[in-house]
Amino acid sequence: MRKIALLLIMLLGIAHFATVVRCEDDDTGAIDEASDDEGADSDSDEEEEDEDTGTEVKEEDGVLVLTDGNFDTFIEGKDTVLLEFYAPWCGHCKSFTPTYVKIAKALKESDPPIPVAKVDATKATEVAGRFEVSGYPTFKILKNGKPVDYDGARSEEAFVAKVLEVAQPDWAPPPEAVVVLTKDNFDETVNNADIILVEFYAPWCGHCKSLAPEYEKAAQELSKRMPPIPLAKVDATVENELAQRFGVTGYPDLKIFRRGKAYDYTGPREKFGIVEHMSEQSGPPSKPVQAAKQVQELVKDGDDAVIVGVFSGDQDPAYEIYMEACNSLREDYKFLHSFSSDVAKLLKASPGQVILVQPEKFRSKFEPASHTFPVTESTPVSDVQDFFKKNVVPLVGHRKQSNDAKRYAKRPLVVVYYGVDFSFDYRKATQFWRSKVLEVAKDFPEYTFAIADEEDYAEELKGLELSDSGEEVNVGILGENGKKFAMEPEEFDAEVLRDFVMAFKKGKVQPIIKSQPLPKNNKGPVKVVVGKNFDAIVMDTKKDVLIEFYAPWCGHCKKLEPEYLALGKKYKGHKDIVIAKMDATANDVPHDIYKTEGFPTIYLAPSNGKQKPIKFEGGDRTLDGFMIQDGMEVASDDVWLGWFLKGVRNSPAGTVR
Repeated sequence: MRKIALLLIMLLGIAHFATVVRCEDDDTGAIDEASDDEGADSDSDEEEEDEDTGTEVKEEDGVLVLTDGNFDTFIEGKDTVLLEFYAPWCGHCKSFTPTYVKIAKALKESDPPIPVAKVDATKATEVAGRFEVSGYPTFKILKNGKPVDYDGARSEEAFVAKVLEVAQPDWAPPPEAVVVLTKDNFDETVNNADIILVEFYAPWCGHCKSLAPEYEKAAQELSKRMPPIPLAKVDATVENELAQRFGVTGYPDLKIFRRGKAYDYTGPREKFGIVEHMSEQSGPPSKPVQAAKQVQELVKDGDDAVIVGVFSGDQDPAYEIYMEACNSLREDYKFLHSFSSDVAKLLKASPGQVILVQPEKFRSKFEPASHTFPVTESTPVSDVQDFFKKNVVPLVGHRKQSNDAKRYAKRPLVVVYYGVDFSFDYRKATQFWRSKVLEVAKDFPEYTFAIADEEDYAEELKGLELSDSGEEVNVGILGENGKKFAMEPEEFDAEVLRDFVMAFKKGKVQPIIKSQPLPKNNKGPVKVVVGKNFDAIVMDTKKDVLIEFYAPWCGHCKKLEPEYLALGKKYKGHKDIVIAKMDATANDVPHDIYKTEGFPTIYLAPSNGKQKPIKFEGGDRTLDGFMIQDGMEVASDDVWLGWFLKGVRNSPAGTVR
């Protein structure tokens, strides 16, 4: 356990090497040369140090230059000051410089003049850390020394208007919009709310601290809606009973409550994402339909299953069960309900029944056109949800980028690729090939079958080595753990497909793995992992492996490289610890659990937990928050704890996220 704890700390410790900032272009993130004069002597270094620590305030194009040494002296007694925290290599900072100069000139001419300043956060790390700067550029308006976040438009007019507003003598920050809940007011608040978002947090949690300003901004915005949507928070370290009652095990834990019933929040965690998600969640999960024609049109022209609950009225107990079942699945399904006898007649349904109908294009003689599920006041909500999940995908459906994650995540998935087009001119040809797939799919209920347009999935076909097959129809199977299998190109018919699926079932088909050649010599401090040796190195149950997935063009990966190499050298003598890297653009990762959604992505694959790797979540994760959340303990006198703390605390603002 202690060894894993040390590795976790090691994993976090590399955070101070990976600069993650809001600057989006690696090309513009090149670090400026420290000096054009390579022959600069120690005297020039001392002069630069004096500039950083002195109290003199210099001016550049009307913008004041603040440092760790002069910041407090300058700010003292100032009513209003506009600040920019920047990095010299930041492309967005450079682009904004002319506008910032204009802002400084405009505010200097105001009555009274308002100072505009900038802080190099890569040098003034004490000041940047004090204001929790995590990206560049970051703007703050100081009102009597207290920071006010600026998140308006990046224009001269918007900046000047906001600063002048804050500079007014009677200006005061708006009251906090987030409601504070305790055991004394929790039940009353959530039980009476049609919808409310509640954050369970810990004061020491780094993720919670980062979420706080975004959460407050979202609360301010949603409080203006009609009707308003409240956001609340609970200090879970104080309100232990509430945290235990709702199964809170990590922070922050966000839950949506509807009249006292809790649902997991699965939306974004920044202002605009929270606002959009909660706005969508605020309405009922099912839309009413009054006319049978509405349902007929959806069945005739739709692309997804039509789900309709038929009830006697909104007081029907079955209706309440249905709506509750729909609530937590509203993002994945389109739900309808009706109290109309005409709709019930069309669907051949009685009140208290839920009908799931497949669109006409996906019907076949091998499956029913619709499914019926009776709901009573005693029906478990989970049973209703299972009914949706079991029947929503037809025997052979149309896999698209828009429904891939929601409908076709189950593995194994048999995919038949060709020119899929259900428009009038091409529907007959599309159904011709689909009918052959249906003949096979009916005999393999344990697998999911789908057709997919070859242009929509050109990259996937390339990964299956089928993009140049020359065949009109190609077939691949997406297996478990990210493995994929390709059918040898040949003229397609039902029997050819059947033989391939049967061979796969018997384990006679070898997976396709995109891989660079195996390294001839892999004895360096950082092991090179490719598709062909991933299992041998990363999945070795006798070793704890730290694996970095990188892209050759990634600027952050390049910055990390020398430090990652140093890390490999440090642990080269440990037989049970491996530091490794893999070019994720040139190799397949044969296991889905090692997802790479950006670069660099780093995982710790413990010897006893290969199927549960620990991902370094780039962001604001702190040592205390991470260790408590994952239940790890490290002795306070441990040398690695000291090493980690030193690395994090000495990092420039914005490099540890």
